Amino acid sequence: MFMEIKNINFAYPNTKLKAVDDVSFTIEKGEVISILGRSGSGKSTILRLIAGLEIPSHGSFTLHGRTIFDERTFIQPEKRGIGMVFQDYALFPHMTVEDNITFGLTKMSRAEKRKRAYEVLELVELEGFEKRYPHQLSGGQQQRVALARAIAPQPELLLLDEPFSNLDTDLLVKIREDLRRILKKANTTAIFVTHNENDAHALADRIIKIKDGQVDKIGRPCDLLGVSPTEIPGMVEITYDELIASQ
Repeated sequence: MFMEIKNINFAYPNTKLKAVDDVSFTIEKGEVISILGRSGSGKSTILRLIAGLEIPSHGSFTLHGRTIFDERTFIQPEKRGIGMVFQDYALFPHMTVEDNITFGLTKMSRAEKRKRAYEVLELVELEGFEKRYPHQLSGGQQQRVALARAIAPQPELLLLDEPFSNLDTDLLVKIREDLRRILKKANTTAIFVTHNENDAHALADRIIKIKDGQVDKIGRPCDLLGVSPTEIPGMVEITYDELIASQ
């Protein structure tokens, strides 16, 4: 397995109720996972624990054979090799698209940074936008820039927090399709948090349903709908390995 979360627990200060209660799951390389749950279910807290923005009281997290945290280990967020796309995209308004993307590429030369920026802009289909500023972009374009910036350092894992919450309904379907295509083309292992079942079913290879801080269900979208892929018109059942091989 590529990633394993095992028996993690977490409670916020001054409360006895656990926000995350003995949560465990695994992820394979290149998989896109949705953590789905209502507001207050603990889904965003799990994302923060993975990112290193909170410290668990118990449990372990390994990524590509490396222990990120357990009872004896805690790797700081900036050393985890994890990228994150925030709800509001968090683009620097005074920087161009290219400068936003290259900001975190500290170990590259100027030429290498520029080359990598053009590579990820091509990936998100924003060639020619490198000299624009965030205010000159649509919401969907800003999201793509935020995604390009997160992918540019080639993180082991990409986290997305409610990635569609700031998009107009008219753009939603297309952006969901584009995001999945981009992640699969880059072979990026990704976890996205959402409260919207339509987003989870459209984008994820597997869904982890969270309820009251605990894992309620884990399965493919078709499994959680209670049908076989072969019962859905136009759908053919394939294994996860076959899915990756086809990308």
